[in-house]
Amino acid sequence: MKLSQFRALTFDCYGTLIDWESGIWDALQPVIAANARDDLTRQETLQTYAETESAQQSETPDMLYPDLLQQVFGSLCKRLNLDRDDALTAEFGASVAHWPAFPDTADALRRLKKHFKLIILSNVDRQGFAASNRKLGVEFDAIYTAQDVGSYKPDHRNFDYMLEHLDREFGLGQDDILHTAQSLFHDHVPATAFGLVKAWIDRQHLAGSQDWGATAKVAERPQVDFIFPTMAAMADAVDAERN
Repeated sequence: MKLSQFRALTFDCYGTLIDWESGIWDALQPVIAANARDDLTRQETLQTYAETESAQQSETPDMLYPDLLQQVFGSLCKRLNLDRDDALTAEFGASVAHWPAFPDTADALRRLKKHFKLIILSNVDRQGFAASNRKLGVEFDAIYTAQDVGSYKPDHRNFDYMLEHLDREFGLGQDDILHTAQSLFHDHVPATAFGLVKAWIDRQHLAGSQDWGATAKVAERPQVDFIFPTMAAMADAVDAERN
């Protein structure tokens, strides 16, 4: 199997293209500082966040992401015994626009755009992704968000929606698509159920670690077809095949 055999790359955004762990951790600093909680570690806090967010997404699948972030923030503060106010809650809910892109993302996407259609399948709303998109350096061929679908990954409805639209809008079938993502929980487990070929961007180095960061754990790691530590490494591999 070669990377060059595919016509389209379908991407998770947050965790793969945008550094959502740093974004979340930075967005939590005001409430952590206000409570003088220097005992909270990044790893433990992000893992608690992962558990809280996935539960909220399952409970309220049609809630817009900024509103969902506010709900998650309230639940997280309760679990971590952090006092909060309305201003801190609103600030966290609007934090997606400030989450940084990984430093290799924009250049890698521009290189990949020469060879593939680029599609986003993201667990945010349209407005939130638009803010992030300005940092990514390319025009995507299609953008499908949780707001469009009415549910959050790993719900199968998100992949049904994407595959239906890619077929109707571009004539792309399952064999034309390489699903490219960091999250095993949100992306690779459901993509496996759909029989998609998968490229794992192992930003967290989970292949040799048990630190899951802000991503919910999976009981069993799915098999993936390609593994790259960064988007730059994936673009390098594509260039090597093409040259």
